[in-house]
Amino acid sequence: MTVSRLALFLTLWASSVDAFAPAAFVAPQTLESSSSSALYAIGVLARKAKEADIRKYCEAGVEDNVMVEYKKITAAKDEPLDMDKDAGPLQVVLTRRKGTITVIAEYKRKVENGGFIDEMFDPEVLSPTFREYGACAIAVMADERMGGCTYKDLAAFAEEQRRARNDIPGPVMIVNNDLIVDEVQIAQTAVSGAKAVVLILGVIGEEKLTDFMKAAQALDMESVVSITSKEEAQKAVDLGARIIMVSVAGLEDKTACLEGLEIPEGRQVTTIASIMARNDKGLDEIEEAWGCRDKGFNSVWVSDALYKLGMDTSEHPGAIIKSMSAKSSLKWASPKARGGKGEGAREYLGDIMM
Repeated sequence: MTVSRLALFLTLWASSVDAFAPAAFVAPQTLESSSSSALYAIGVLARKAKEADIRKYCEAGVEDNVMVEYKKITAAKDEPLDMDKDAGPLQVVLTRRKGTITVIAEYKRKVENGGFIDEMFDPEVLSPTFREYGACAIAVMADERMGGCTYKDLAAFAEEQRRARNDIPGPVMIVNNDLIVDEVQIAQTAVSGAKAVVLILGVIGEEKLTDFMKAAQALDMESVVSITSKEEAQKAVDLGARIIMVSVAGLEDKTACLEGLEIPEGRQVTTIASIMARNDKGLDEIEEAWGCRDKGFNSVWVSDALYKLGMDTSEHPGAIIKSMSAKSSLKWASPKARGGKGEGAREYLGDIMM
């Protein structure tokens, strides 16, 4: 995570309010750690603010359909995490043959500079675009502070994909990228129609990670575990994670997080590289996606980079998705403009997409 991204987290998550959860729920607990790093400190602020939001939500009254899913979680609380089960539907679609890369497209209404995206289309418009241009899954940053989205956006994507069940290409799965700090959010995710949740190991800690993976399992959902170091990657695998997202900047640092990763015999672990947007008009993010493919990553997670060039016919999010999943070689191709000025890829994107 870059310094600017850390500062953004600090700004957006610094404030929280006190509230009380209803008796039916256990209030989120404080997680212990001896870390004094800036990342951990900001993670604590983010977690506490989100915990306060969840308390307010519970205090206002949890919807009946969410309560039904929450009770399923509590009923399965003593069940062990199944580490030997077959790959789930999301893991299957993310993992293709060697030498290819799949793309997870993330929807958000805010970019990392804290502002709302100009001319952002609604889920009903972008959902089919993501699907038709080859995204294998759609993530929604269902957090109003960070992404400007809510669980209504999550449900809108899930509903549009459901309606496409007889189309070609068919529907893709929806992933909730809210900051998960309590099982009730996993229950909300199930009600929305999403099929997976993102769990950030560095924010919730090992004990909660296990609890939340079990909660997702109880509702037939999959977990994507976000890590930022080699140590976290190994810990996630040891705890039973089947899908790992490496959330650091730079291809070399991403690759280093997975070096020497010990995976139990017979278990498949799918790896996702989070592609962070550059603060320019170029398309180096596409090259990074190709580099991640060549380093053995199964998938890339793309967020702000999808929107930085606008929504016209040659540079819209679908064009970026299709270019990232293209079988182009870093040796023979570049997504940079042919003029050599590095100001975009209006002509070359069209060539890559063919």
